[in-house]
Amino acid sequence: MNRAVTLDDLVVGGIALAAGFLAAFLSRTLLRWLAKHAKRTRWSGDDVIVDALRTVVPWAAIAGGAAAAAAVLPLTRTVQQHVNQTLTVLLIFVVTLSAARVVAGLVRTVTQSRSGVAGSATIFVNITRILVLAIGFLVVLQTLGISIAPLLTALGVGGLAVALALQDTLANLFAGVHILASKTVQPGDYIRLSSGEEGYVVDINWRQTTVRQLSNNLVVIPNGQLAKTNMTNYTRPEQQLTVLVQVGVAYDSDLEHVEKVTTEVVAEVMTEITGAVPDHEPAVRFHTFGDSRIGFTVILGVGEFSDQYRIKHEFIKRLHQRYRAEGIRIPAPTRTVALQQGSALIPPQRSGEDRVSEAG
Repeated sequence: MNRAVTLDDLVVGGIALAAGFLAAFLSRTLLRWLAKHAKRTRWSGDDVIVDALRTVVPWAAIAGGAAAAAAVLPLTRTVQQHVNQTLTVLLIFVVTLSAARVVAGLVRTVTQSRSGVAGSATIFVNITRILVLAIGFLVVLQTLGISIAPLLTALGVGGLAVALALQDTLANLFAGVHILASKTVQPGDYIRLSSGEEGYVVDINWRQTTVRQLSNNLVVIPNGQLAKTNMTNYTRPEQQLTVLVQVGVAYDSDLEHVEKVTTEVVAEVMTEITGAVPDHEPAVRFHTFGDSRIGFTVILGVGEFSDQYRIKHEFIKRLHQRYRAEGIRIPAPTRTVALQQGSALIPPQRSGEDRVSEAG
């Protein structure tokens, strides 16, 4: 259009722009009300979606009002095209950021619900966020009339060079994806590596896995090393596990009585100590005629790995006290040593420690 701008044009354009701002205000108010109701639901994904819509919808309303105002004004075709293009790019930028937030939030929700722990697998969150932002960037370039084909070709060639330069980093990245996809390790699991490191998995990101030891120290392990090493996962396939305690009694003990007393102590510990498994069936297994005792194994049930230390502590204390009350003896290790000098045989010596008597 080549005519001059009139007062009516400004009034209509102002009304359109004001309508856009009013729609943005009303939509934001409505979405704030929806956000309060979304927090009452058990699924956290609706909170992420509503939070993203609170950003997208108001900006879309403002952009729509500005586009309507530009349409009623007598602008030249070039100016009109630039205005529409600018508003489109702005809207794509807002939608891309909101979509990245929504997708990352949903991925975080899924990883938390499947692993059942507070910690999140940030590797998937970061990858999905980067992918969404990259797609939005390409859409913006296409909207501006910039061909993305040469850019994709250049990125392919440059990506090959980067891949060769970052072999270790990419190896850790794909190792982390493989670890999480195979579900061999998840945040919250208690693991022990063949190299000796052990603890709770706090997080698995794009390069490394963080493990918190029982001493509250953090051990950082590259994903590539974690994927190659031998590892024991004490949380999978079940979090409950059994622990073995070795005990020994004197040869003159009544083994039936020993088994009965030990079983009673196990049942008492299983029902009274936090972290034990109340429905665990007490088990006592005799297995060895030792040098000074009959050895047997007591099997205890614990809820998770770190509970075993407290349960062993209480079990040993109570078992020792009960054995003393029942007259069951736990003998100290003894050894008989006889030394012969010439034709004289020196009488053997017995004690709680090895003792050698020499003839002088």
